[in-house]
Amino acid sequence: MSVDTKPRREACCSKLKLFLVSLSFVYFAKAFGGSYMKSSVTQIERRFDIPSSLIGVIDGSFEIGNLLVIAFVSYFGAKLHRPRIIGTGCIIMALGSFLTAMPHFFQGHYKYETSMSHSLEDNTTETILPCLTNHSTVIENDMPSEESKAACEKEVGSSMWVYVFLGNMLRGIGETPITPLGMSYVDDFSREENTAFYIACIQTVGILGPMLGFMLGSFCAKIYVDIGSVDLDSVSINDKDSRWVGAWWLGFLVTGIIMMLSAIPFFFLPKSMPKQGQEEDQDQAGLGPHGSNMEHDNFLPGEKSEPKDAEKDVKFSELAKDFLPSLRRLFSNRVFPLIILTSLVAVNGFIGIITFKPKYMEQIYGQSASKAIFLIGSMNLPAVALGVITGGLVLKKFRLGVVGAARVALGASFFSFLLLLSQYFFQCENAEVAGLTVSYHGISEVSYQPESMVSECNRGCSCSLKHWDPVCSSSGLSYASPCLAGCQTSSGSGKQMVFHNCTCVGEMLVRPAANMSVVLGQCPRQKDCDFMFKLYMAVSVIGAFVSACGGTPGYIVLLRSIQPDLKSLALGMQTLIVRTLGGIPPPIYFGALIDRTCLKWGTKRCGGQGACRLYEANAFRITFLGLVYTLYLMANLLWVALYYRIVQRARKASLRQQAKQEKGLEANGQTNRRASVNMLEDVDRESTI
Repeated sequence: MSVDTKPRREACCSKLKLFLVSLSFVYFAKAFGGSYMKSSVTQIERRFDIPSSLIGVIDGSFEIGNLLVIAFVSYFGAKLHRPRIIGTGCIIMALGSFLTAMPHFFQGHYKYETSMSHSLEDNTTETILPCLTNHSTVIENDMPSEESKAACEKEVGSSMWVYVFLGNMLRGIGETPITPLGMSYVDDFSREENTAFYIACIQTVGILGPMLGFMLGSFCAKIYVDIGSVDLDSVSINDKDSRWVGAWWLGFLVTGIIMMLSAIPFFFLPKSMPKQGQEEDQDQAGLGPHGSNMEHDNFLPGEKSEPKDAEKDVKFSELAKDFLPSLRRLFSNRVFPLIILTSLVAVNGFIGIITFKPKYMEQIYGQSASKAIFLIGSMNLPAVALGVITGGLVLKKFRLGVVGAARVALGASFFSFLLLLSQYFFQCENAEVAGLTVSYHGISEVSYQPESMVSECNRGCSCSLKHWDPVCSSSGLSYASPCLAGCQTSSGSGKQMVFHNCTCVGEMLVRPAANMSVVLGQCPRQKDCDFMFKLYMAVSVIGAFVSACGGTPGYIVLLRSIQPDLKSLALGMQTLIVRTLGGIPPPIYFGALIDRTCLKWGTKRCGGQGACRLYEANAFRITFLGLVYTLYLMANLLWVALYYRIVQRARKASLRQQAKQEKGLEANGQTNRRASVNMLEDVDRESTI
């Protein structure tokens, strides 16, 4: 009796379940770090004063790290101790996160762009006079000398973004073994009918990572970058300002600690284990937990008793010889290249969306960066988590095969694309900034020219046209700086500073005695923009849920279309190709095209072009959504071709099976039963569907 109870007790807390819990935590940790990086893109762009195209290169360095090692890890790692390799990768990811945060500790304090080059002490009554021709800090061209520019470029921190690039690349190297080795490990040792559910559970827990990552990003974006080392009362900008930089570095320290903790369990898990449900049979046969690898059950009994030293002798020499033939076998499977191409196009669109969606919400709907990040984490990502688990439950409940899984994935992709198309109609007008989007009389500008920022009301002020220090008037019209608003005097300090007697504001007033003052910050959008933003978020959340319903079925299509001994290599090659061509280019070309819609560039301390402060909203929207629509349309067409190919193969496999059964029945009438059984046990090597 005691012998019968032991296997049951072990099954309640089996090693496979421990691996599932550990892998789920790793998926959470890597998604936590990756999503925090995405949420910090805007803050990093502003902190290092770089354009969106360069921030796209930094963001793509994660995929570059994957590219360096994915092929070797996915192939050789599948033959070695997979859990320990995953644990080592987690440690490397943690080191990458710590390296990413390092520039903050070597840079000086962040000095944001302002038209007022001197700051006031808290106890002084001095006032800033923006519009004076003899203002010592106002220079028409604002061009620094070559000597001062060279000295500025040599300052500590001028190229510190390189460390962010390297840290993100190191994090990509560490993340490499998790998906190919982890998913193949689960599929090797779990029941076939449970694999889809387990994968859905792992991915659902992983979705919690982006949720908390974006929450952390929102929290850090509200904290000033130099918190604890500067007087916050002297800071004249808030988190809604396009010059604001949050404490981006703080979150990378947190994610690094989480990744380090996630590595611990994998160093205590076995290299292999019995197939789920076969623990009792193995114990009764007198085999240990490492006695058999289910992917190689055709090994002779004598081979199982060979010493481990013999296994070590063939680890790399024999496996290296088999690498190219295995690769050839993999790509000769005509379904696999279609899966790769479909995933590649879809990931291009997804990476472009997730990288620049906070900027899109900020520029089109006037939301602050912290609020945009918070909404993505609190609304879109929970919908994705619910969609992933729903897709897995549908496959499990209805016991769908590869054809059914492909049908679910295709339907989810198509309906989410329709919802995405509807987002085009939820738009807001451009932010009204005098001389940029509208004239000084409130009339929309056809095209922006630098000269249009100068008007009769500020012509005598000798204003700089490069500075971005926006102020808001009571009429709802913003000005690029107090000087360009024609303001004569000021009062207050820090965020409470108010500028008075602004001649450009007076021209817009019907009553001359009305308020001619402006306050710091850009004016909020019109009220109807809030309604459009709510519609946009509602459709975005529903679309995220529908699209995520096809995530797990898509994984099953890949796993069930590949020979069992090539699954790990297939996952690795998919990761290699998709992350190389689907992860690196999109942030770069999305960012480069978005940069073309910029109306007002910031200015670096050294005089060069900095980060963009204001975009032309309609051009931004058309460019961004146009790219996304093109990519997702191509992905849907490829899904149709993939589905057709899978159905064809399934029909051929069914006909082949029927032919075998008919041959078995004929042989049963002519020969003994043993010959019939041997014929029915013949393995079809052309298809695993």
